[in-house]
Amino acid sequence: MANPVVHFEIMGPDAPALQGFYRDLFGWEIQNVPEMNYGLVNPPGEGPGIGGGIGSSQDGPSFVTVYVQVDDPQAYLDRVEQAGGATVMPVTEIPDMVTFALFRDPQGNIVGLVKAA
Repeated sequence: MANPVVHFEIMGPDAPALQGFYRDLFGWEIQNVPEMNYGLVNPPGEGPGIGGGIGSSQDGPSFVTVYVQVDDPQAYLDRVEQAGGATVMPVTEIPDMVTFALFRDPQGNIVGLVKAA
């Protein structure tokens, strides 16, 4: 599959409670990153599935986002704009970690783009 979904985020006002819910419900292994109020959900060792994160929505509403792997996030944001969507977060780099962006599709859904390694 070209441009697969490679990461997900589940965000809510109380990150520790949300992490505990999913840890207990599905037995997910979650690595706490306290300085980011975020937990990394480790991908399964075998079988289907992807890694993700569960964190704080910082006093905003709860939401879920999927991240699609692309070679050039800015080129895809340009395509999004041409197709009637809108950039929500421009291309952002967290050094030595990830380069990503967010867009809103014409129906209002927020989707992430993450640069392929």
